[in-house]
Amino acid sequence: MTDFNHQIQAKVAYLILQGFEKNYRWFSRITGGAQNRFEQAQWRATQHAVKERIAIYEQSEADVVAEIYHLINPLHQERAFWCELKEQFLTQLDQHPQFELAETFYNSVVGRIFKHQVIDNDIMFILPSRCYLPGQRRESVVNSFDTTGTVGAMMADILAMYRFNVPFANKEKDLQNLDGALRARLNRQQLASVHTVEILKSVFYRSKAAYLIGRICMPEETLPFVIALRVNDNKQLIVDALLTDRHDLSVIFGFARAYFMADTRYPSAIAGFLQELLPNKKHFELYNALGHYKHAKTVFFRNFLQHMETSTDQFEAAPGIRGLVMAVFHLPSYGIVFKIIKDEFPESKKITREHVKDCYRLVKTSDRIGRMADTHEYVNFRLPRERVSQALLDELLEHCESSIELTESEVVIKHLYIERKMTPLNIYLDQEQDETKIRHALSELGLCIKQIAAANIFPGDMLHKNFGITRHGRVIFYDYDEICLMNKRVFRDLPKSDDPYVLDTLSVSPEDVFPEQFEHFIVGKKHLKTILKEIHPELMDPEFWRQTQARAAEGHVEHFTPYSEDKRFK
Repeated sequence: MTDFNHQIQAKVAYLILQGFEKNYRWFSRITGGAQNRFEQAQWRATQHAVKERIAIYEQSEADVVAEIYHLINPLHQERAFWCELKEQFLTQLDQHPQFELAETFYNSVVGRIFKHQVIDNDIMFILPSRCYLPGQRRESVVNSFDTTGTVGAMMADILAMYRFNVPFANKEKDLQNLDGALRARLNRQQLASVHTVEILKSVFYRSKAAYLIGRICMPEETLPFVIALRVNDNKQLIVDALLTDRHDLSVIFGFARAYFMADTRYPSAIAGFLQELLPNKKHFELYNALGHYKHAKTVFFRNFLQHMETSTDQFEAAPGIRGLVMAVFHLPSYGIVFKIIKDEFPESKKITREHVKDCYRLVKTSDRIGRMADTHEYVNFRLPRERVSQALLDELLEHCESSIELTESEVVIKHLYIERKMTPLNIYLDQEQDETKIRHALSELGLCIKQIAAANIFPGDMLHKNFGITRHGRVIFYDYDEICLMNKRVFRDLPKSDDPYVLDTLSVSPEDVFPEQFEHFIVGKKHLKTILKEIHPELMDPEFWRQTQARAAEGHVEHFTPYSEDKRFK
């Protein structure tokens, strides 16, 4: 290869790295503004920042591709050019603090050039170039606190370390609450054995809360150590809770919540520390929670390839009632479902393929409040043909033929969403015999619908088959093809009349919704309807929906605490 080609490769590699670093500065600028938005209670600005931070990635990617096309025609380059380009990029990445994110950005640029039709580790980072070592850069991301004094002194040191530009409403009371909460959680012997308290330097902001996230270490066990902060109406700080239960931390980092704003130069070290706190979370879930959703896709794909190598089961249709808009399938041994938009929808679904994509984008950029599952979008996703059951393949070819390409060895899916696997709520309610658990699930279902509405999203198709239930008993919505903002619907009362045909003469527009009819289709069985109406009668009340709609129109932003009320300080 000529010296000229080497110079071109070095320049292209530099363009890609420069594009990544520009994107990361942009990402960090938005993330770094989270503290001021939190302190000043700028909740609408917080929502806007979430949307902006998601949107900037593809803009940065497109800018770099355009610059490369000004320099060369990349599609005219031979394979050797791309193999050498990857090596050039690796050389420039040496000691880079965000090397793993830069590799994903490189993949995005190359993938965009080849329209995601090339999956080749010789020219892309399908596998990482290096491994993250536990404890790497720990000192750069963690603060350690003295445990030799009193609990109160340690808590005071913590609150003094994390500086905010607004005062505490009652710092002494907050310190008393923290002291009392930790003493209630640990007995005297455990407290005496504490040898390390570490808290990440980055404050984690989301919605109307901020979190100091760390751990408390004893010889026999290590517990999460999370201080949750809020701002009151007077723009004063209050400590809302001290959380030391791993379940609480897991819920805070749940897959149905918006991404955190946590500013750092070393995301791999942050993700590594969180992995130690949450060993049951997949690594891609932690990058996702940090807002690095593109890199999360890369890490997921690597995890998926690894699982494929260590499993033998076949892909098959997912359990549950077949959807009208999506074909859904899974690998039984893997905790993910795969969703493909069908080629045609029935007459009852007056929507288009692009509308469905818009709905999924809306959820991606909204505060999912712990009630809407996050999704990742892929193009040209490849499955080994021998691992796809014939029954599933027949079903996909029947309903999603335009999205499927077959080769001798692969099933290529041109457009695909992945989502966390849950038990469909209709299956759960059919199988569950415990009346207490049934009531809990129906209570969760009603809360889920109400909270999504309060977050300014009308769920649309609220059949209970469109909801899942997690192993912790939390109900999550996952079918988005009919969602919209609350202002896109008109909530109407049914006319009061003895005439059984009065509805036939009623003038109804596509935007009209009659909540009094919800009881007939959210759940089907009579005893389930009765329980739902008993627990959540507001769902069938048009006035409830109009009031919720009005609050959203006024710009009110709700906050949904991701831990139980009994954990909050009074």
